[in-house]
Amino acid sequence: QVQLVESGGGLVQAGGSLRLSCAVSGSIFSISAMAWYRQAPGKQRELVATIDSGGRTNYQESAKGRFTMSRDYAKNTLYLQMNSLKPEDTADYFCNLRYRNLEVWGQGTQVTVSS
Repeated sequence: QVQLVESGGGLVQAGGSLRLSCAVSGSIFSISAMAWYRQAPGKQRELVATIDSGGRTNYQESAKGRFTMSRDYAKNTLYLQMNSLKPEDTADYFCNLRYRNLEVWGQGTQVTVSS
């Protein structure tokens, strides 16, 4: 059973930083593609960034230059370093794992950026 548990969310002032973590149980972390999504109040869930099993990343425009996604294979953990946060980054952030026809979501962690 693969489970994803996010942590690291919280309240931060605009311009501040947070690092989100996603701990992955199970043995397929190293061979899975991972992603971070977010969902702001009243809006649809949107993709933030992706990372493949080889560590190659891709960012949506809203995250480019401010967010860095990485993965630690030894710790089975995915990260999202978020810098220069803006009020519009306020959302619930979810990690996502995909491997073949398997897709797993975490429960989310809340990020609130005050102006």
